[in-house]
Amino acid sequence: MADQLPLTGLRVIDLSTVLAGPNCAKYLGDFGADVIKVEQPDVGDSLRNMAWRDPRDGEGMWWKIIGRNKRTVALDLKTSEGRDVFWKLIEGADVLVENFRPGVLERLGFAPAMLLERNSHLVITRVSGFGQTGPYAQRPGFATIAESLSGLASITGEPDGAPLLPPIALTDEITGIAAAFATMVALYSGVGQVVDVNLLETIFQMIGVLPTLYALTGEQQQRMGSAIPYSVPRGTFKCKDGRWVGISASADSVARRVLMLLGVGDDPRFATFADRVTNRSALDSLLANYCASHTSDEVVQAFTEAEAAAGHVLDMADIANDPHFIERNLITELDGTPMQGLIANLSRTPGKLRWQGRKIDADGDHIRAHGWD
Repeated sequence: MADQLPLTGLRVIDLSTVLAGPNCAKYLGDFGADVIKVEQPDVGDSLRNMAWRDPRDGEGMWWKIIGRNKRTVALDLKTSEGRDVFWKLIEGADVLVENFRPGVLERLGFAPAMLLERNSHLVITRVSGFGQTGPYAQRPGFATIAESLSGLASITGEPDGAPLLPPIALTDEITGIAAAFATMVALYSGVGQVVDVNLLETIFQMIGVLPTLYALTGEQQQRMGSAIPYSVPRGTFKCKDGRWVGISASADSVARRVLMLLGVGDDPRFATFADRVTNRSALDSLLANYCASHTSDEVVQAFTEAEAAAGHVLDMADIANDPHFIERNLITELDGTPMQGLIANLSRTPGKLRWQGRKIDADGDHIRAHGWD
């Protein structure tokens, strides 16, 4: 195992706020980057006050997670003092992460060309709602808009129901990962440059083949609840004990094993992929009846033995006691606060959770006086 974290020595300025930009910087910090979080004095990142608070100390739960492994400094970039400190940080930085609306960074006097003139190797990761250019560039960068425009909402929900949005900050979370990936690619190139990452294009990538399907055939995927066109059966099914399981048969070989399990291995209605699509309702009904006559544990065991996909539908209470989550340390404690652990495990150069989100300007005096040192 290496004596130091893999990104030790990488210097990152996090000038971003809720949520994708700070996530990008968090992932870099998790693997050893020295991340300095720059916030407005007295105000700070709104993550500090968003949604739930820790009942023990009143601090925002979001901030404790997203602010982890970051040093904090409060700077007013509209004052000469704040700007001087910021320029000194820029001169010693490798990465700047910002998520202002396009044009704001320029109006503050920190246009990318000026930043690169001061520091030619700087990677400037700009996280926005819709990109730095285009007709939507000046729209507020909210994931709800991106999820609506991307096609995701149009295919999410029940067939006769309304389009649905994800009940979590899905696009912000994915964009944070995409931004961290793109930042590392830019760093690997060895060339200072601007990285343009945005919510819309990131979630649009997750749509997969659907744009190609429409362009070549005119076909559009419809809302199908938990079902999808190319995996039959697929969905959630209620079991005898009242618990739910998620089941999928995405390949012919898997589907054949499921059909044998259901006792209809020779039924011509389900012989091919096309047959199963045509007779989706009949097959779903057979599977629903099977689940209704067995406990969830029995269903999962039977499907696992048949090498078919089935799993319990777990909520957070279930996850807190699940042996796999426990053994893999998927929830760990950092300074006494439970949270997700590292996003990936590296066998020789692992990351490390060092501290949870600190109070605003916790490292300000030292950073203003000494910069990165």
